[in-house]
This record gives sequence, C-alpha cells and structure tokens, in this order.
Amino acid sequence: MGQTGGLFLSFEGIDGSGKSTQARLLAEALRANGREVVLTREPGGSPGAEEIRALVLQGDPDRWSAETEILLFTAARRDHLERTIRPALARGAVVICDRFADSTRMYQGLSRGDLRGVVDQLHDLMIGVEPDLTLLIDMDPEVGLSRAKGRQGVEERFEDFGADLQRKMRAGFLDLAREYADRFRVIDGARAPEAVAVDVRAVVDAALNARAV
Repeated sequence: MGQTGGLFLSFEGIDGSGKSTQARLLAEALRANGREVVLTREPGGSPGAEEIRALVLQGDPDRWSAETEILLFTAARRDHLERTIRPALARGAVVICDRFADSTRMYQGLSRGDLRGVVDQLHDLMIGVEPDLTLLIDMDPEVGLSRAKGRQGVEERFEDFGADLQRKMRAGFLDLAREYADRFRVIDGARAPEAVAVDVRAVVDAALNARAV
C-alpha cells in the first residue's frame, strides 16, 4: 500500500505454523539494529481490540455466526488501526502484526461460508489498508494443528474446528499469496525456527533497503 514513514509487516499462516515466533524473532533482531518496532497482533493490539479478542477466541466453536464474527473482527481491526498501527507508522516505526485482514479473509470469508465478498466490502469501507509486506509461514496442516493444540491455551476456538479447516486454510492462504503476489512472500515453516528466521530477515531487509533508496 505504500505507507508514509514506517513499514507495515504482517505474518500469516495456519494455527501452529510458527508465525508468532517468527514475528517475535524479527522484532528482536530489528530492535537490536536500532529500529523502533511495534510488535502487535490481531485480533487485539489495542485495549478495546483485546476485549473483542476474548469474545471471539474463547468459548464454543458455534458461539458466533460467521457474519457476526466478521463484524467483531472488523471493529477490533479499526480500533487497532486508529490507536496502534497508524500512530506508529506516522513516527517511522516498523509495525509487525501477527495476523491482519488476510486471516479474516480466510477464517470468516472462506471457511465458514462464501463470505469473502462481505469481508472485502467491510475492509474497504472501514479499514482501507493492506500491509506493505505479508510473510506467509507455510506448514503442513496436521503438524500445525498438533503444535497448536499442544499449547493448551484457552484461545482454541478455531483449532477446535479441526484438521479439515486447517487444510482449507492452508490452501486458501496460498491462493491469497497468488492473488496478492506483490506483497506476499511464502516461507517454508517446516524447519527449525532459526532457519526460518534467516529467510524472514532476508525478505524484510530487502524491503527496508528498497525503502531507503
């Protein structure tokens, strides 16, 4: 999208792909080089959005309809954008976001009905922003799901939809990477985190260097 000032990065992938670890490792590496980094996540990233996160990620899998979920995620994203992302970019920071709108395109737009058009309409109306660069950490769905369930956390509502959803999500994310080829970079997550981090850093360094020209 070409933000003024800072650089907006998002990490995407199925549950258990290691994207959150990679987002953290990247933030640590960039900070060590003296850059201001805002590491954030979705849903969440601002006080109001974190409250919505608890509503959508906990409880019974059928707690919300897909349409209601889309509205909740959009509300959380709007608050996150206003209070966290835009101010950070305006002061020249690197914003690293663990999930952004692409996750809504997948989890609500694809997996729970053919609602991609609704997701995109709401996104255009209320958000209107895409990351400068999206890193898709690609991984076998069975491995990812076993990793995700092994965390034993309370936020397992989407993991509880099962392996079929994860397979659909992987295919959907790879389709998105082709649709938005200008900003997506696909990275093999089925390796040691340190090896994945090397590839992530190379992609991000190239983007930062291009900005500096």
